[in-house]
Amino acid sequence: MVPLMSPGAATNGYALRTRTSELLRIATAGSVDDGKSTLIGRLLHDSKAILEDQLEHVTQTSERRGDGYLNLALLTDGLRAEREQGITIDVAYRYFQSPRRKFIIADTPGHEQYTRNMVTGASTAELSIVLVDARKGVSEQTRRHAFIVSLLRIPHLVVCVNKMDLVGYDETVFYRILDEMTDWAARLQIPDITFIPISALHGDNVVGRSWAMPWYGGAPLLYHLEHVVIAPDRNLADVRFPVQWVIRPMSDAHHDYRGYAGQVAGGVLRPGSDVVVLPSGQQTQVASIDSFDGELDAAFPTMSVALRFADELDISRGDMIVEAEDQPECTRQLEAIVCWMSEQPLRARSRYTIKHTTRTARAVVEELEHRVDVNTLEHKPAEQLALNEIGRVRLRCSSPLMVDPYARNRTTGSFILIDEATNDTVAGGMVLSTR
Repeated sequence: MVPLMSPGAATNGYALRTRTSELLRIATAGSVDDGKSTLIGRLLHDSKAILEDQLEHVTQTSERRGDGYLNLALLTDGLRAEREQGITIDVAYRYFQSPRRKFIIADTPGHEQYTRNMVTGASTAELSIVLVDARKGVSEQTRRHAFIVSLLRIPHLVVCVNKMDLVGYDETVFYRILDEMTDWAARLQIPDITFIPISALHGDNVVGRSWAMPWYGGAPLLYHLEHVVIAPDRNLADVRFPVQWVIRPMSDAHHDYRGYAGQVAGGVLRPGSDVVVLPSGQQTQVASIDSFDGELDAAFPTMSVALRFADELDISRGDMIVEAEDQPECTRQLEAIVCWMSEQPLRARSRYTIKHTTRTARAVVEELEHRVDVNTLEHKPAEQLALNEIGRVRLRCSSPLMVDPYARNRTTGSFILIDEATNDTVAGGMVLSTR
């Protein structure tokens, strides 16, 4: 067995000494054997986020497989088929925290045949890590993953050029990949891109700085993840509160309580705010905002709260609370990009159930406008969308949905399509416009 850390990697001993409340959701992507699972395992190992029995199991499995080193990829490749084939098939979620921040990492597959898994795992991410093998450079899969990051409007992208140890830590290799990836990203809509040269196997520039790459003046990966600013990425301008649950009186002691629970999808809500209930158009004021810990002075995006109003109104699950002067589009017609996730292809005139925030309706595909070639970004005519393909469609819904363009609000601009016969989720969609 080789040492867990090479002389080229510094260990900072990230013990969990403090508590932090800020959460960063991360999605990883990369081609086969680029080292996604190994990188996540290294982050967990070097930040001291692995239990002793987990580490012992990985050590024993690595020895039994004859790997010759501590195979940290086994921490995330949990399925037997994944371990046997050495690939990632399903999305694996791992949680850890450092002294500054909590993290949820989605380890998503790199294979083109598992594009739907990547889209699912990255749909809620605020930052994406795309790995590039330093020996192979930018591949079609790398470009495809960057396109999906752009499509999902993930605001922060970190390109980790991995396996730098196998190219002698050569800075010219790193900068050649940086230039090529920068040229491709210029065609996409990604506001923040960072490049870091790493060796996930040996830990170089993962948690600590690498002694083997003195030419790299940037921060190691974990430092960047701890300090990337994510609060401005959330829409704090447009109040959006989809009602998930109506809280009715459950006892005589609370006979006069009626609240409306959900998760804030946009804007800032405060007691006294003038709001409108959609789609009915009823107007009222927020009387109070309740949480598990008591009443709040304000509620921000991603907070789960219960609202009480100054008036008794007819409000149900699926309604949306918004500001009167800043309302989403209330429409039955949608133009959207969809990622198809079913083996049964999408065709025009097909009917599905559409679920948007907490509201459900029926939808018909009026037109399949085109398919997107994710490797070239070309729009190609298509009569159907097959599994893992991405295309633009026009939908007509049975009842109005309160939507924003996905570019404006990732929550109120997204939806899923469900097969009415099997109840399977067959597509994830992003609203482009309403018609």
